[in-house]
Amino acid sequence: MRHRKRRSRLGRPPDHLRALLANQVCSLIFEERIKTTVAKAKATKRLAEKMVTLGRKGTLHHRRQAAATLHNKRAVQRLFNEVAPRYLDREGGYTRIIRLGNRRGDAAPMCLLEWVEEGPVEKKHKKTEEAVAEEAATETGTEATEEPVGSRPEAAEESDMAAPTSRGAEEAEAETEDDEPDAGGEKEEESK
Repeated sequence: MRHRKRRSRLGRPPDHLRALLANQVCSLIFEERIKTTVAKAKATKRLAEKMVTLGRKGTLHHRRQAAATLHNKRAVQRLFNEVAPRYLDREGGYTRIIRLGNRRGDAAPMCLLEWVEEGPVEKKHKKTEEAVAEEAATETGTEATEEPVGSRPEAAEESDMAAPTSRGAEEAEAETEDDEPDAGGEKEEESK
């Protein structure tokens, strides 16, 4: 009887299971996101989070423990140098499972296993135009106006009057000279 045996065997012998999970974690490290079945994702998630915990500690001993589990030097290097430093302030929950529905053919439940974003997860709210204007005003150090900047006709005229950025200074001077009446037409011939 398998009482109190939490670990899923996924219908494989133990050596095949270890190899499968190590390969899944290496793929997750390199690709940042993998598509797999829900059962495999849940088993992979446990090992991936243990590997990130080893990476966060960062000692030679922990690097060797990760190498003994993953059997891939490049994956261990990337884990310790790129993946684990993202989660230094996070106490766990480095991966997420996003369910996709059932696979065609055998109807196996599929999902995406991916790393969560670094830093605390915040809910994104839609910002109103007023909030955007206030944020822009605080960044530039001016007071917020009630109407957006682009809606005023004066703002459009001011932007047209601004110095051209994509053209050279000579072309801008040539345009202003063309607007002024010239005496003999010599400047006009030189510019053409």
